[in-house]
Amino acid sequence: MQVIVRRWFLVVVMIIAVSLGACSTSNGASQNRTDSSTAATNGTAVAQVTNPQINNLPKLEGKATVVLTVKDSPITIEVDGTNAPITAGNFVDLVDRGFYDGLVFHRVVREPQPFVVQGGDPQGKDPNVPVERLGTGNFIDPKTEQPRYIPLEIKPKDAQDPIYSKTFEQAGMISVDPQLRHTRGAVAMARSSMPDSASSQFYIALADLPFLDGNYAVFGYVKNGMDVVETIQVGDRIESAEVTQGLENLKRPESETKESP
Repeated sequence: MQVIVRRWFLVVVMIIAVSLGACSTSNGASQNRTDSSTAATNGTAVAQVTNPQINNLPKLEGKATVVLTVKDSPITIEVDGTNAPITAGNFVDLVDRGFYDGLVFHRVVREPQPFVVQGGDPQGKDPNVPVERLGTGNFIDPKTEQPRYIPLEIKPKDAQDPIYSKTFEQAGMISVDPQLRHTRGAVAMARSSMPDSASSQFYIALADLPFLDGNYAVFGYVKNGMDVVETIQVGDRIESAEVTQGLENLKRPESETKESP
């Protein structure tokens, strides 16, 4: 019994670690929540997006390849817009803007067992901001001068569409697996306790983390360079981030043009 209690305690601690390292929640996050209706697809209930604000977010139609350079070594990520179009589109858009260049990994959890490395807080570009104070920053859209938040987006396995703005537990789908799972090398969005509070911070799973499935949005996987990921320490910087393939699959809103952050 003590072993079971200890195991569940570690799970709770790890989930809190991701949540606390995510983007801070504001009115913008709650306003970005989608209005949903439920439809059946292949026997699975999924949420259909009806909020027109979703149309104002970048989307990735298909896949793309992103290469992060850390410690002069490449980390190749396959970004999956087929199963997570908004989450993947947001990431690829930020990479293409040069947003991640120079940002630090501010959270690395390997003990008591491998968990995640996390980065993407824009405050990390300011050398006067201590690493221990990072974890609440978001991407500020230069057009609106407001944080860009994206909805929680998780596609059930064998479903046609993702569920938005709800965890699987909130959607009553605890026994359903997501299409994109938290296996070692999974890349996913960090967030606060609010489902729609993800913005720019992401994490890479250092081990299989099934207890995060259905709670956080995976949008890709490390295909090459996990040996580099394994060496990342707090304070290590993303020297560069580049979309090397699939940029043509990124669809930005018609009213939006790429601008430097």
